[in-house]
Amino acid sequence: MLVKEVMTEPVTIDKSEKIGHALDIMEKHDLRRLLVTNKDKLGGIITTRQIARILGTRKRLGMPASSLHVAAATLEAVIKVLPDMSVEDAITLLPKTSVLVVMDGEEIKGWVRPREILRVTKFNGKASDAMRPPLTVSPDDRLVHARRMMLDRDVGRLPVVDCARLVGIITERDVAKALRAFRDLNETSSKQYARIYNLLVSDVMTRDVKSVRMDTPLDEVKNIILTEGRGGLPVLNDRDELVGMITRRSLIDYLARTR
Repeated sequence: MLVKEVMTEPVTIDKSEKIGHALDIMEKHDLRRLLVTNKDKLGGIITTRQIARILGTRKRLGMPASSLHVAAATLEAVIKVLPDMSVEDAITLLPKTSVLVVMDGEEIKGWVRPREILRVTKFNGKASDAMRPPLTVSPDDRLVHARRMMLDRDVGRLPVVDCARLVGIITERDVAKALRAFRDLNETSSKQYARIYNLLVSDVMTRDVKSVRMDTPLDEVKNIILTEGRGGLPVLNDRDELVGMITRRSLIDYLARTR
């Protein structure tokens, strides 16, 4: 199977647009990334994680998301591939990036993300084979702490645990939306910082948490992730203890190392 058979049409945004508009497009299309263009040419990629990084920096406090341009949060390094590349080769590249951009010369033909690969792949094994050790936060942790952990550990979501019980999940999208909301208030930078610093994980986390068991078949895990639009699922043992996290990316990593 070739990349051109699985790629989908990318959603793009010009680098001159505002970060707030980028978040609106991501929300509308249920995306965590957009391709950035510059005069219809590929300019890079913008992700919710990068937006959370930019919106959380103190030097930009006092500046609403509506005043920050996409260019300020664009990552220029992207991996470009040809339409005739095999899906097997794409699987070996995806662990190094969040998206492969399919190009024909200077023309953007499509993109391949983990979800495109998952749709055409049948998995063997169980959840415990592909899960990662969980990084967790508490409901009483500050949002800035969760943001810092996501950035430092390169993860897009953190299970929220209270008294050894899974009570929620917080994602980079939750962080970016919360930071945008406070930045869009017409306040001084010192007031913005105080508000953002005092935000707790419990203020923005999602309480509707879907989980799987260690012995849940990987193909079932994949189907839940795709059909319900979930970026990742906590993994519990038979005592309802959190033992792992399984994501689109960890499924791709599993594919890459078992090929």
